[in-house]
Amino acid sequence: MEPEMTIQRRKSRQIHVGNVPVGGDAPISVQSMTNTDTCDVDATVAQIQALEGVGADIVRVSVPTMEAAEAFGKIKRRVAVPLVADIHYDYKIALKVADEGADCLRINPGNIGREDRVRAVIESARDHGVPIRIGVNAGSLEKELQRKYGEPTSDALVESALRHAEILDRYDFQDFKISVKASNVFMTLQAYRKLATQIEQPLHLGVTEAGTFRSGTVKSAVALGGLLMEGIGDTIRISLATDPVEEIRVGFDILKSLNLRKKGVNIIACPSCSRQNFNVIDTVNELEARLEDINESVDLAVIGCLVNGPGEAKEADIGLTGGTPNNLSYLDGQKSHHIKQETLVDELERMVRAKVEKMREDEAKGIIARSE
Repeated sequence: MEPEMTIQRRKSRQIHVGNVPVGGDAPISVQSMTNTDTCDVDATVAQIQALEGVGADIVRVSVPTMEAAEAFGKIKRRVAVPLVADIHYDYKIALKVADEGADCLRINPGNIGREDRVRAVIESARDHGVPIRIGVNAGSLEKELQRKYGEPTSDALVESALRHAEILDRYDFQDFKISVKASNVFMTLQAYRKLATQIEQPLHLGVTEAGTFRSGTVKSAVALGGLLMEGIGDTIRISLATDPVEEIRVGFDILKSLNLRKKGVNIIACPSCSRQNFNVIDTVNELEARLEDINESVDLAVIGCLVNGPGEAKEADIGLTGGTPNNLSYLDGQKSHHIKQETLVDELERMVRAKVEKMREDEAKGIIARSE
């Protein structure tokens, strides 16, 4: 088998968001953001727990008011995943959420106001041992930069980011990460490429307001995939107008496609044609739904006929190739047994879960390390 290309990651300073390392040689983390009313503590906790359930490494929560800051503290005490508090302009909210246990402050220092307020937020972050995320967005550039450039550009995004970073540098605060997001794929690519050469801090990747589930996934995969292949990026968020749980799933799918993270069942499936001996599309959709709870890395190949089936099945942990009268399954590259059409999904699910259970037993015995 041809060796896979190894991506050389950009060297960056490592920070910690709670117990999650970001940057350096840490795995690229996947995060999302709640879309519930933060003051509705129960609803927000439920959504965060749903995000945790599909493997979210970090979750961001909007904190627009002091009332929301109070609620943030209650939420923080009920969840395990690290929380980033998203704050704009009001430095008092930043101070409050830091006291309430925020694991990271998402706030642009240049938008806070007077120097004493900027200093207060930075010192609070330092005292609590939490990083700051500078979040530059093409839709909310400073008015001065809008006048200078006339419209959002990659240079405008980078200049804004470096202006905010300079404020943190002035107070010798280096534990920060930066994002320079745009809804335009080319602007996003250019901005991150330029910024990557000018700072040592981790980069948070994303295409802002990417769109609906389908179009937003495509735009994010194109932009983030390009950057990640160049070694740029330490944490990602896929911004989709859909259930935030889908953002986590898409994020991991992008990383899995580049062998940057291995989390969950990776289904390899043919698009199906008239040669198929069973309904491939229905089968893989049902399997994907049933196996969503699995976080271990397992490759499952489901191929509808004998043309490409044996080759793909042998390379996967578990494989299936369509055949007549029965389909042939493979386990760890070896032929296993035949499966009848009516038990196809049930039997493949059983094989995957048996494989996962064996992996867990081996891990408990110290034979293998958990794959990430």
